[in-house]
Amino acid sequence: MFDILTYVLLVIGFIFLIKGADLLVDGASSIARRLKVSALVVGLTIVAFGTSAPELIVNIFASIQGNTDIAIANILGSNIANILLILGTSALIFPLVVKRGTVWKEIPLSLLAIVVVGLMVNDLFFDGGTFSGLTRIDGFVLIAFFVIFLYYTFGISKVEGSAEEGEIKVYSTLKSLGMIVLGLLGLVVGGKWIVDSAVNIASGLGVSQALIGLTIVAVGTSLPELATSAVAAYKKNSDIAVGNIVGSNIFNIFWILGLSAVVKPLPFSPLLMRDVWVTIFATVLLFVFMFVGKKQILERWQGCAFVALYFVYIAMIIIQEI
Repeated sequence: MFDILTYVLLVIGFIFLIKGADLLVDGASSIARRLKVSALVVGLTIVAFGTSAPELIVNIFASIQGNTDIAIANILGSNIANILLILGTSALIFPLVVKRGTVWKEIPLSLLAIVVVGLMVNDLFFDGGTFSGLTRIDGFVLIAFFVIFLYYTFGISKVEGSAEEGEIKVYSTLKSLGMIVLGLLGLVVGGKWIVDSAVNIASGLGVSQALIGLTIVAVGTSLPELATSAVAAYKKNSDIAVGNIVGSNIFNIFWILGLSAVVKPLPFSPLLMRDVWVTIFATVLLFVFMFVGKKQILERWQGCAFVALYFVYIAMIIIQEI
């Protein structure tokens, strides 16, 4: 059973998690700049990893505690929410212009990521194995893909340059270290409260952990992406709005799901194949929309379609649980 305290801890957990990620990124970025590390390298490493910290911490706790449905569902749910809900909402705020490189390289790479995972978790179907899920070897393979993605991103950024040189605030060394410690503490405490609360809510409501992972946990850990893309769209900065989402989806699968599987092999529930297919569908639809209407622009009507599809998806998985 669970009570109101479970929901309170869930909300506080998300606050701690997101604020912790912010403090960690700001503190580490400040230290890096004091050490004369370029804004480009800071953006590709500290900031990129920091914005994925909520999903990473939740997944590590879920993996260690054996709540593998939450670990996998969190990533699938986050990627679906990133495209349908967050990109859809951002396009409603302002039509998003998408770079040619994003259309032809990064969106296909995010599609490759989910297809690879879909193949990896179907051992029973392909070779009649006794275990269907992500093994440690699968995790290392996903991380290898991630290293290649980082190399590609670094190469692109060197060519295009960085416009964020003045956006990193520099604090005193003591304050920066304090921010890092508080950030890590917030991530750890918030992550544990979220996983524990999600398990209790699922048990109390008599629904699967996968449902809670696909909905509450997935959207909660995607709040940083939602805030970033919505503000970027409002400021008419399409590169950040779109790149943030597509990059996050690649990070989620190659890095977070890969590391989670290395920490502990993740058994895969056949029911979650539905969500793998939805992720593939959403990614393909994003690619197709780049050639429908105004080319390489995600228009408001397309954003509306994305948001509508997201609510249809949520309704579908809730109905299937009843």
